[in-house]
Amino acid sequence: MNDLKFISGDEAFAEGVRLARPQVISAYPITPQTIVVERLAEMVEAAELDSQFIHVESEHSAMMSAMGASAMGVRAFTATSSQGLLYMAECLYYVSGGRFPIVMMNANRATALPWSIYSDQRDSLSQLDSGWIQIYVEDAQEALDMAVQAFALAEKETVRLPVMVNLDGFIVTHTYEPVSIPTQESIDRFLPPRSTWDKLDIENPVSMAFTVGPELNEEFNLLHHKASLNALKEIETIDSEYKEIVGRGYGGALKMYKTDDAEYVLIALGSINALVREEVDRLRSEGIRAGSIAIRMMRPFPTEELAGALKNAKAIGVLDKDISFGYEGTVYTNVNSALVKKGINIASYNFICGIGGRDISPRDIGQCFETVIEGKESKHIKFIGSEVWDDV
Repeated sequence: MNDLKFISGDEAFAEGVRLARPQVISAYPITPQTIVVERLAEMVEAAELDSQFIHVESEHSAMMSAMGASAMGVRAFTATSSQGLLYMAECLYYVSGGRFPIVMMNANRATALPWSIYSDQRDSLSQLDSGWIQIYVEDAQEALDMAVQAFALAEKETVRLPVMVNLDGFIVTHTYEPVSIPTQESIDRFLPPRSTWDKLDIENPVSMAFTVGPELNEEFNLLHHKASLNALKEIETIDSEYKEIVGRGYGGALKMYKTDDAEYVLIALGSINALVREEVDRLRSEGIRAGSIAIRMMRPFPTEELAGALKNAKAIGVLDKDISFGYEGTVYTNVNSALVKKGINIASYNFICGIGGRDISPRDIGQCFETVIEGKESKHIKFIGSEVWDDV
């Protein structure tokens, strides 16, 4: 029988990692991720988790330690946030290019300068091109479940890529809620110990992390690209298997809400989607066909699924806790590119919000929907909650 605990998102993720039984955990604490590795350290100390816990001197070393462990064929985990993610950015490309199926939790936090410990999504979105699979969760329960599912996805033979699971800092990482924790027996059925041919082994030698010249370099990158695309199908299969065993699932790369007949849709990543769904319900009560889409997987990007979900839409808005300076929000760029690729021509608006942890209110979400529904706004990019941007 599942255990119900009142815990934070960080603690829920740590519980998920415990259930996944990683053999190596490399840790360097940074707010608001710290609680994850603290709890895992306690679990190792209490013999609740049989794992080598390595407290390294930097985020760069944390990723390289995980990579070394993964190269030996064992399951490896690490966690970071914000400047820590940027510090290990060099290593992210080594890990993905070497096809090491590491799982990393990232607590989304604003990047400096100005210095801030509060949440937006500029850190992880800056690394979309690093070759990692990127998943975004809404709450503590999804955090636990995706901690487990991420290992299954990363280690899938058709994928074999690292996975970054992103939690909104403080909003998810430090908020307490009831979380259902599966039994170890059920997770062991879902996620057996890692077994791979792709490891350092004197008896069965392979070449790993090698140099390739121009004549073959592109081919390796294309194989990497194909493996990433495979993750779109595999996440649905893995989630279905998880639901069958644990009794809880999330679907695939998107979480659609009342989109079957929706004419006006807001799209976002992470925890803000709960607030968006409340506004959808309010608008529906007034006879307005509103809907929402939570993008759970930013890489690979779910182009086909998104186009299908927006088949009846007249206009859309994208909420971005990010800005690519001098242009627009990164999620907006990806969404529009997908629609153009599928030949869908609908009005779209980009709402930049929550930068540096600024609060996003129900009223803000209502105004976003109002802009999308009325379609009178000449500017397609709007900065929510700041008069400084009125002349942009």
